Amino acid sequence: MRTGVEPKPAWRSIPAPIRSAVGETLGAAVTTGRRVWGGYGPSPTFRLKLSDGRRAFLKGCTPDATTFMRAAFERELRAYADLRDQINDWTPSVFGSFRKHGWEILLLEDLGPKSVPPWTPGKTKSIVHSFALFHAANKGKPLPNWLRRPAGWFDDGLSWGWIASRRATLERAGMAGRYAAEAAIWFREHGPRLASLSKRLLGASRPQLIHADARSDNLRWKGGRLYLLDWAEAVAGPPEFDAAFFIQSIAVESVLEPEAILRWYEQVHPLRSEVMDAAVCVAAAYFVDRAWMPELPGLPRLRTFQKRQLVVTLKWALRRFGIDVPRWLGAISAT
Repeated sequence: MRTGVEPKPAWRSIPAPIRSAVGETLGAAVTTGRRVWGGYGPSPTFRLKLSDGRRAFLKGCTPDATTFMRAAFERELRAYADLRDQINDWTPSVFGSFRKHGWEILLLEDLGPKSVPPWTPGKTKSIVHSFALFHAANKGKPLPNWLRRPAGWFDDGLSWGWIASRRATLERAGMAGRYAAEAAIWFREHGPRLASLSKRLLGASRPQLIHADARSDNLRWKGGRLYLLDWAEAVAGPPEFDAAFFIQSIAVESVLEPEAILRWYEQVHPLRSEVMDAAVCVAAAYFVDRAWMPELPGLPRLRTFQKRQLVVTLKWALRRFGIDVPRWLGAISAT
């Protein structure tokens, strides 16, 4: 068992009836099930080799999964079923799904191991171009009523709304260690402006299908084609939101600057500057709102990575608005 990663079960520990049902669904017995590490949850994920030589990818939801994990799994199943026309060119093939003995199983085309990192400039440019094409292709397309609209998913955690609370401000400022007092003052001074900018995202016109969780774990680059995985967080929203979160995730895992990555994106699909301002503010607000919290059971890496995302994203936002980077921000990654 690897250490420092989420506790994922081995294939042999999956109950025999479930393993048999996987083979029945795929039309051939599973000869090898290799755990896929990564992501930020303990859900079982495997690359499968079948007796007839074919391969498949399995992701599952166990009987003891949390309500949150089970709801996310159901959203992903629904996305693959109901958004097929919009996402077909950007997703692996679906081989089947089933429920049995409290388990929920989704079987997909196996696209191989992670493609990135490393994020080389050439590969990054190609992937970002393709991500921009995904947004361009879905512009103006009708969406099902069940897909959440901005009013349904935009909350105070995405808009610096917590700055109104002195206690919340002090909690988040605690990430800065010995500079916590400076951070608290900074939040109170600059938070209202950032909150105002963030809320502009809610009023952005022309919402469309966005992935809302694009990052290296959730994509594959194969044969010059971008595949997006894990559609549980798909919503209707502005493409600027998707671009901001995806770009910061690349910057955190590479030496590339967000501004350079954004320029590559806009070579294919220009974005609205004022909405992008709001989206970058929202991304920064999200990581400030989450990164100070304790690690979650079963997710031992999440908060540490979110601190790195906070530093990259807030610096990006401050550069956009001409605000000096505060001293306390440099202490975040050391806490």
